[in-house]
Amino acid sequence: MNNPTEHPLVRAHLDAVDRYTAPLPAERRRELLADLREHVEIALAECDPADENAVRQVLDRLGSPRRIADAALAEEGGTRPEPETGRRTNLTLLLAVLPMPLLLVPAIGPVLALITAVVAAIRVAKSVQWTRREKRQAALLLLSPILLTPVAAAVVAVASTSGLSPAGVLTACAIGFCPTLVAALRLSRSAARLRTATLAG
Repeated sequence: MNNPTEHPLVRAHLDAVDRYTAPLPAERRRELLADLREHVEIALAECDPADENAVRQVLDRLGSPRRIADAALAEEGGTRPEPETGRRTNLTLLLAVLPMPLLLVPAIGPVLALITAVVAAIRVAKSVQWTRREKRQAALLLLSPILLTPVAAAVVAVASTSGLSPAGVLTACAIGFCPTLVAALRLSRSAARLRTATLAG
């Protein structure tokens, strides 16, 4: 066998690490798997890769896929995420997308939208489903309307000849709250990857 990483035991080991590290960012997972492949290639270069016992010894020294995944996830900030119930996840995602339609409520829409985004950010922060990195990113996106909306309003007001009209306020709010939709999409993808990895494991 020319490539030691093509050995069935090695492939199974690396596939398991790939599944268990599903919550990691794609780039971090690629780096981790590349490092593991390189380590296996170097270790097996010193022995016969067709010798199954030698392959097992190399993989044992490497550590179990779960231990490798737990260490990588800990570096990202915390323990291995655990999937939540579908109902809890869906409620959090609903709160993340709800600000946009709430903007259409006359007079109090923007206030309701902001409250909903804050509640979504709190739910994400308390969740066991997302990594610390994902929580930080989601918080920035969900809370960004606090700064982005006034900036968008200023730009709309300057661009308009008649100042900030009701339509201009709605436009500024829509621009300001767009990041909440991005947060919902990213959280949804991450939760789906985690569920898939848990079912496969």
